[in-house]
Amino acid sequence: MTETFSIDRSLDAARLAPVFDRFGRLHLPDFLRPPGVERLSAALAGETGWTVSTMGGGSTIDIPAPAFAAADDAARAALLASAHGEARSGFHYMFESLRISDLADAGADLPPALSALYEWLNSETFLSFARALSGEPDLAYVDAQATRYRPGHYLNEHDDEKPGAGRRLAYVLNLTPVWRPSWGGLLAFLDADGHVAEAYTPAFNALNIFRTPQPHMVSQVTAFAGASRLSITGWIRTSR
Repeated sequence: MTETFSIDRSLDAARLAPVFDRFGRLHLPDFLRPPGVERLSAALAGETGWTVSTMGGGSTIDIPAPAFAAADDAARAALLASAHGEARSGFHYMFESLRISDLADAGADLPPALSALYEWLNSETFLSFARALSGEPDLAYVDAQATRYRPGHYLNEHDDEKPGAGRRLAYVLNLTPVWRPSWGGLLAFLDADGHVAEAYTPAFNALNIFRTPQPHMVSQVTAFAGASRLSITGWIRTSR
């Protein structure tokens, strides 16, 4: 199924490389040609295996989404109060995830479109595009997770640095058919003074790609957002 996906012909990596070199990030609209992106969007819209991912005391907390929904109001309120207290002054996040690369590598069942995307991201087609765009010749592996940001979800400022992990680039492929900037969920890049230097709306079928480390965040999705913010995201690395 790797043939399902192909990069839009208008996106020439060699032509885009000088812009990427100057700014360290790019928003690439209409990244995938049909019908691949529609199949991905449908797969995420119908997915039921989401996990609520957050933090507590500096450690990752994963709660199956049905269990989180079934918890009583007091338990959910206590978790949110603790999360918001930590988020107020440090790195924190809360969103729903599906760890595609971990599940695929473990042989777990995944929707065919997601399995095919993970395979395609690690094909020479995509890796050569990423190498040519970034000038990083040693890119060799792409991990992937699907994310679903619902109202109240967020990802605080961070820079993705993890020594020894081989992370060179980060990417976000946006898969929500319709999104308004006022709904939040913007991928924002921060300057040295903490100001938002640039922010990208999660437009359907846009690939956001940027060098790491680089300070960035995802703004909280508003209470009145008309959809969930769906994407596939990960790092492009020198090794597994």
